[in-house]
Amino acid sequence: MLANGAKLEFKSKTVTTYTKLKGLKEIPEIGVDPEKVENTDLDDTQKMYEMGIGDPGDITYKFKYDNTAKDSPYRVVRAYEASGENLSFKETLKDGTTTEFTGQVSVKRTGGGVNGVIEFDLNIALSSAFEITDPEIA
Repeated sequence: MLANGAKLEFKSKTVTTYTKLKGLKEIPEIGVDPEKVENTDLDDTQKMYEMGIGDPGDITYKFKYDNTAKDSPYRVVRAYEASGENLSFKETLKDGTTTEFTGQVSVKRTGGGVNGVIEFDLNIALSSAFEITDPEIA
């Protein structure tokens, strides 16, 4: 499946509906790599392991840079970065799969050069687990 058609929406704690962030260009890997924890006892003849807690890694969405309006995503998310408020996010793929999570944001504008576009990265420090909802089967 292509990433085309994916969208990212957010809401603050004072709002009940999600708002789409326009200009999404790239979505991150979503999931957790659990740590392998050694748990061998004295009766074991080899090392034994259990899966520990996981690290989801960096959650970075890439956007087209646009700062021409009050509701430009670059301007909106920078304001939330300054406030330090946790936001709720909802990523929806073309097939209807949704992933919801909360986190604190930071924004980084990319550089550019001749014939190079300027973008911005929306980095999210997770403060919840991922809640994945499968699409309904027709």
